[in-house]
Amino acid sequence: MITRLLALTALSLLGASVFADHHEKSAPAKKPPANSNERARPEVITPGTASTNDQPGQPPSDAIILFDGKNLDSFTQKGSPPKWKVENGYTEVNRGGEIQSKQSFGDAQLHIEWATPSEVKGKSQGRGNSGVFLGGYCEVQVLDSFENDTYPGGQASALYGKTPPLINASRKPGVWQTYDIIFHAARDDQPARITILHNGVVVHHGFPLGKKKDRWNLRLQDHGNPVRYRNIWVRELKDYR
Repeated sequence: MITRLLALTALSLLGASVFADHHEKSAPAKKPPANSNERARPEVITPGTASTNDQPGQPPSDAIILFDGKNLDSFTQKGSPPKWKVENGYTEVNRGGEIQSKQSFGDAQLHIEWATPSEVKGKSQGRGNSGVFLGGYCEVQVLDSFENDTYPGGQASALYGKTPPLINASRKPGVWQTYDIIFHAARDDQPARITILHNGVVVHHGFPLGKKKDRWNLRLQDHGNPVRYRNIWVRELKDYR
């Protein structure tokens, strides 16, 4: 009886030791304080340059280039190579249907430049209409919203069907415009969120997009208007080290 009790005690102690050892090994490493010299150094990159109306800027050195004005090899259209026109450093919607990036993303910074036709035709939603989709999360509306009234939830930089932008930062028709979009995927009980700058001005700040945790592909909409796009790149965002 005593021998059996001693054996059970030994097994219990061994199990506790194994659990503690496993728990200690699986616990995430604690980061040194922010001002500690032991903290990991941030990766060094070469920043990009600003675009002008005549010339797109250079992307940051760590960017994933989706469109540099040469070809649409990073996109697909209904499972085939895209048929959108590519010339003079831009691609133009030509009624061939939407195009979608082959690569998917999670946390990311997306930069995209677009221009509506310089010759104004139509009004409201019929004027320079397209859209930038982040998978099934949202559509960032593309529209000529310079002195062109429409319903607020459908104007340029609106999260279509969700909310109008905070302000209208639109430029004139034919002038290149920019969207800088920061997407944070959902984590635990926190929803996915999106922040958007239109022509360098914040138009959405941390807007919630629900708690699904899907990755997303970039989709550019064909709405029947000859909208142009250029200088499309993505930076995948990493956690703090």
